[in-house]
Amino acid sequence: MYPEKTVIVIVGPTGSGKTELSVKIAKLLGAEIISCDSMQVYKGMDIGTAKIRPDEQLGVPHHLIDILQPQESYSVSEFCKDARAVAENIFKRGKCVVLVGGTGLYADSFIKGIDFTETGSNAKIRMELEHYAEKNGADALHNLLASFDYESAASIHPNNIKRVIRAIEYYRLTGETISEHNRKTKEKPSPYKYIYFGISRDRRELYERIDKRVDIMMKDGLIDEVFTLYKAGCNRTHTSMQALGYKELLWYINGKCTLDEAVRILKRDSRRYAKRQLTWFGRNSEINWLDLSGGKNADSVMDEVRRILVENEVTF
Repeated sequence: MYPEKTVIVIVGPTGSGKTELSVKIAKLLGAEIISCDSMQVYKGMDIGTAKIRPDEQLGVPHHLIDILQPQESYSVSEFCKDARAVAENIFKRGKCVVLVGGTGLYADSFIKGIDFTETGSNAKIRMELEHYAEKNGADALHNLLASFDYESAASIHPNNIKRVIRAIEYYRLTGETISEHNRKTKEKPSPYKYIYFGISRDRRELYERIDKRVDIMMKDGLIDEVFTLYKAGCNRTHTSMQALGYKELLWYINGKCTLDEAVRILKRDSRRYAKRQLTWFGRNSEINWLDLSGGKNADSVMDEVRRILVENEVTF
C-alpha cells in the first residue's frame, strides 16, 4: 500500500537509463507511468527521442506519449494540465504514478502543482516579442529579460527563446518577475506525496553512452525518420523540430552541413544537454541519487529503491 496520491519521480540526464528503472519500479508497485519528456509527446518521433517500444513496456500502461502531431506546439502549462488529468484518473483506480523523463521543468512544475492558468497569456505581447527576437536576435531578447529579472535570465539559455518570451510576457501581464513567482510557488505544499529518484553515472561513461546511442539511432534509421517528417512539412519553426537529432539532421537535409558534421554536432549538443540537465537536477536536494556507474543496470539499485520507498511509507 502507499499514501494517497503518491508520485514516484525518476529523473536524470539523457542516456542515463531512466526508462529501464521506471518500468521496474512501476512493476514493483503496480503503478502506471506518465512520461514527462517534452518531445515524446509527438507521433512519428520514435528513434530520435528514444521512445520506449511496446515490448519494453512489459505491460505497464504509459501515458502522454504519441498524443500530438509534430506540427503542433506543446508547453509546460499544457503538460501540467494533461498530466494532472491522467494522474487523477490513475489515483481514482487505487494506483500510484511513476513520472519519468529528462525535462526537469515539466517534472518540477507538475510536482509543485503550478497552475499556469492563473496568469494566462497574451498573443499580442508574444507576437511583439517574437518579432523583436527576429529583428534583433536572441541575445538582445535575453538582455531585455535580464534588465528587470537577472535571476531568470541567468537560468534560461538565450537560445531558449520560447522561455525567455514567456518570462517577459509574465512580467508584463502581472508586474511580478517570474523568478519571484517561482520562489512563492516553492513555498506552497505539493498536492502529492512524492519521492524523487535520480540516476547518476560517471561523467565520462555517460558521454560515451550518449555517443554510442547516437550511433545506434543513426543505424536504426534516424535520418529516414527526420526526412519523413520533413516531407510532411515539418521545419525548424515547429517546436518538435527543436529536439536533439531532428534540428541537426534538418541542417543536413537542407544542405547546411554534411551528414558527418550533423552527427558530430548532435553528439556534442547531446553531451551539453546532459550537462545542463545535471545542473538543473543538482539544485534539487530532494533527489535520492542512484549511481549506475561501472556498467550497472536497474537491477543493481533495486534494493536501494525498496529501502527508500519503505522509509517513505510506500510498501509493496
